[in-house]
Amino acid sequence: MNLLGRWLLCLALVAGPAHAGAQREEALSASVASAMSRSLSDVNAPRLVFANPAEGPLWLAEMSRRLERRIPDAWFRTRLLTAVQYEAVRAGLDPQLVLGLIQVESGFRKYAISPAGARGLMQVMPFWVRSIGAADHNLFDLSTNLRYGCTILRHYLDIEHGNLFRALGRYNGSLGRAEYPNLVIGAWKRQWDWAPPAEVRLASTLLPIRQ
Repeated sequence: MNLLGRWLLCLALVAGPAHAGAQREEALSASVASAMSRSLSDVNAPRLVFANPAEGPLWLAEMSRRLERRIPDAWFRTRLLTAVQYEAVRAGLDPQLVLGLIQVESGFRKYAISPAGARGLMQVMPFWVRSIGAADHNLFDLSTNLRYGCTILRHYLDIEHGNLFRALGRYNGSLGRAEYPNLVIGAWKRQWDWAPPAEVRLASTLLPIRQ
């Protein structure tokens, strides 16, 4: 193991293992694998994406306040939340749901490793790099991990025709059991659920349509 590998392992051990399940490797059709690979190929820098730009700073400030106890560093909180919002929206997911999933999967520990070998914030299994990624993809990299995790959850939602409960079970490798989906949905609703103030929502409905 090289020096970087030993350093990452030490960080993971200090943070403690994540108590996640194990996403199950499955045979992907060529079309599905290709679509997922294309989703991973976006190299744009993360940014806040809201239909009404006025919502972005409000969302970021509120999520940052809620996350401060877990991540005291303001710069890293902003970077993480911006990437979560960007990657979730790209995948057609609710960013607050993704925050709930990260809370359950890794406790927001960037270098977490589960007993099953899942890695990073969204606890992605390494076989996904072989299936849909590239050899140089680092699952401990913040943006890479979030992009994989959101792409995989979107894939499971598509398989389950939008059934979030079953998609979360697949994500955790516990399909058919209620514990994990209930934990994620509970964290989402209790800790991360958010709506913009009424005046901002009203302003959104009055925005002109751009041609």
